[in-house]
Amino acid sequence: MSNIENLVAEWLPLPDLAEALDISIKKVHSLIDERAIICVRVGARNIRSVPADFVLDGQLVDSLKGTISVLKDSGYEDEELLVWLFTADESLPGTPMEALRAGRKTEIRRRAQSLSW
Repeated sequence: MSNIENLVAEWLPLPDLAEALDISIKKVHSLIDERAIICVRVGARNIRSVPADFVLDGQLVDSLKGTISVLKDSGYEDEELLVWLFTADESLPGTPMEALRAGRKTEIRRRAQSLSW
């Protein structure tokens, strides 16, 4: 888990995510169940959190859910998925998550789909 904690600069505990999105904590749990977001336990207190970069302008990054689905279909576990999203790639440049936040979902999904081959 430490690799993920080193890659992701800022984490939002689930109640903070609910506040950032202006939704109930119950809805946050639904988003996790629907695989629209991935949460992991981080920090000394082992609190369930999501990367703060999942939120853009008070909403979840639009292309996140579909990208998570593609990566899950490629066999990625939650931690591996987050490592892939937040690891710098020279050919982008930046990370896949930065590209998603910039609206480049087609390129990122194409790369994610190629992982299953």
